[in-house]
Amino acid sequence: MAIKLDTQYAVDFIKDGAFDALIPSAKQAFEKVHCPEERKAQPIGWLTLPEDYDKEEFARIKDCAKRIQKMCDVFIVIGIGGSYLGARAALEFVKGTNYNAMKKDTPDVYFSGNSIDPDHLSELLSICEDKDVCINVISKSGTTTEPAISFRIFREFLEKKYGSEEAKKRIFVTTDKTPKPGTLKEFADNVGYETFVVPSNIGGRFSVLSAVGLLPIAVSGCDIDKMMQGAKKAMEDYKDFDVEKNTAVKYAILRNLFYNDGKAVELYASYTPGMQYMGEWLKQLFGESEGKDGKGIFPASVVYSTDLHSLGQYVQDGERILFETVLTAENPRYELTIPQAELDTDGISYIAGKTLHYVNSKAFLGTVLAHVKGGVPNLVLSYDRADEENFGYMVYFFELSCALSGYILGVCPFNQPGVEAYKKNMFILLGKPGYEGQTI
Repeated sequence: MAIKLDTQYAVDFIKDGAFDALIPSAKQAFEKVHCPEERKAQPIGWLTLPEDYDKEEFARIKDCAKRIQKMCDVFIVIGIGGSYLGARAALEFVKGTNYNAMKKDTPDVYFSGNSIDPDHLSELLSICEDKDVCINVISKSGTTTEPAISFRIFREFLEKKYGSEEAKKRIFVTTDKTPKPGTLKEFADNVGYETFVVPSNIGGRFSVLSAVGLLPIAVSGCDIDKMMQGAKKAMEDYKDFDVEKNTAVKYAILRNLFYNDGKAVELYASYTPGMQYMGEWLKQLFGESEGKDGKGIFPASVVYSTDLHSLGQYVQDGERILFETVLTAENPRYELTIPQAELDTDGISYIAGKTLHYVNSKAFLGTVLAHVKGGVPNLVLSYDRADEENFGYMVYFFELSCALSGYILGVCPFNQPGVEAYKKNMFILLGKPGYEGQTI
């Protein structure tokens, strides 16, 4: 388990002295993240989570996941942003994008509450009609519009299907447990739903290795013990400030270095569809953490070679405002070999007998070299394979890098004040009580 950072495709874009000039800011950021006073003031509980997580709740999550696996064919995860992206990233990273269609002894897992689209929700309800269903609603307050709508609809669906008493056993709530919890916690306790905790000292986009992500991940059959072991290994690897050895520190510096040089877009690129939602999680992690005060790198993501046939032209020849961070696995979970054929009608006999991983690795190298020649710096982050340990390790790596990068940039990486603007306008337009007379 490790993240290897290869800078050979970026060094020609780094001006003399630019990296060293940011080391003092990075050291200050590192000390700030680890400062006891800062950790009391900001939700930085993720920093030591792999070691000091609630062992009792962790055991209860594993027990609950086993019960859910026996009870249902379909498991609906209701949440938005950090309440679902991390779990979906983990499921597709470890189990693959075709998890729901594959033969398995665990439930299909679908995600709801992340949009207000009636077509999407109706499709999910149709899928559930003739299946046994359980749901997990994840919300700190319980009043976020998108998941609240989905929860109300699925709660009604379960109560009609099973009756209120049986429905109670099929609804699991992950929510706040502060001295003044949100309305969802109070409602869950009154009705009698089993509940898990959204940690008060961990922000949503940093919460995947808490109950927020771990219950859905465990239901899919992933080994969450191994996931936490991977995160703990990363915590140990990155506990000291050493620019040469601490890859998280080095990556945070390089991001800011490129930003200072006018590269305002970071394009996360991977070469497997199973990384798509890792890209989505990274977009929220870095976008919400850094995009404020008129500053911030804009995070985007692509899956190659698919997106080479859409966005590849822009990356190669478009405006030089971006750098790429490539995430690549050294070993696949499975392997296939291209077969021989008597007739070369498809023109690929020259690679017959080669593995797909070999061909994919050459697509990666050819793309990196082309983009660098086109004026796009490339950072390459490689990991061993897509499994639980490497997912946990990767999550910790990016969370620490993000916190450091935000402080180097000069913003607080743990708030998201801009998120409220659209909500206020929507509430005014919908006539929500308390917003009467307000204007957009």
